[in-house]
Amino acid sequence: MKLKAMYSFLNTDLRAVEKELEETVQSDYSQLSEAALHLLQAGGKRIRPVFVLLAAKFGTYDIERIKHVAVALELIHMASLVHDDVIDDAELRRGRKTIKAKWNNRFAMYTGDYMFARSLEQMARLENPLAHRILANTIVEVCRGEIEQIKDKYRFDQNLRCYLRRIKRKTALLIAASCQLGAIAANAAKDVAERLYLFGYYVGMSFQITDDILDFTGTEAKLGKPAGSDLLQGNVTLPALLAMEDKHARERITAVHPKTTPNEMKEIITLIKQTGAIEKSYALSDRYLQKAFRVLETLPNNKARSTLYDIAKYIGKRDF
Repeated sequence: MKLKAMYSFLNTDLRAVEKELEETVQSDYSQLSEAALHLLQAGGKRIRPVFVLLAAKFGTYDIERIKHVAVALELIHMASLVHDDVIDDAELRRGRKTIKAKWNNRFAMYTGDYMFARSLEQMARLENPLAHRILANTIVEVCRGEIEQIKDKYRFDQNLRCYLRRIKRKTALLIAASCQLGAIAANAAKDVAERLYLFGYYVGMSFQITDDILDFTGTEAKLGKPAGSDLLQGNVTLPALLAMEDKHARERITAVHPKTTPNEMKEIITLIKQTGAIEKSYALSDRYLQKAFRVLETLPNNKARSTLYDIAKYIGKRDF
């Protein structure tokens, strides 16, 4: 089953979220609106808004209230992508020119900042101090993850704990917050919101590990960027870390630099695959998924729960 088919019953509400997103990124400065819409219209899975809406199904569901939380979480995600592309000097995002490539680095940074600010405006619609604290803390952690990624570029001696801490901050906590804030916005029971947070955290870890695997196993057509882009940009992800347990692979991987040629990258990707690092990475991703499934079993049995299960299962098996 395709991902969107799993939550097709949310389509009307997701259109409301999309409409709110488009309206929110509008600015009196036309170029800023154009840049924000450029990224927005490039698409994306909208996983975070979907998790917000599904989590809200465990409480009193009101799309006019919930949509602002969904928009806030997606805007934070989008802002982090814009900043990421500047840091990584990336030319493509989802098969389209990045904002920094289409305009410039300065403009991209301000566009990202603008999206962060707009996300806070959206959350201000929710009169709940706890929700605001959670969102603020999440933004802080996302920024810490970004800083760690900059610090760790081309640092080939990092360990597994360092990698897991970084993806927790960069990816997992935002997905966890999406689940928790959706529940809080719908006035769900406190213990339900906390369990949904845990579910989101485990799914988020699996999601990022799978993303990092696909960087080596996916095609440029599906990824929207060349395979091996993460490593070429100095981001040492799980498959590379595990592959470096092999001495020969370690020699080749640690020699990667910004000028490494496409043919050299192809050889390195082949070598990483030959070490068994891909299979080991999938095994760790699956361990997080199994934890997510166990948390789901403790939640009320409704359509939202079964949909969360289907999405989590898909995340672990997806190929783009």
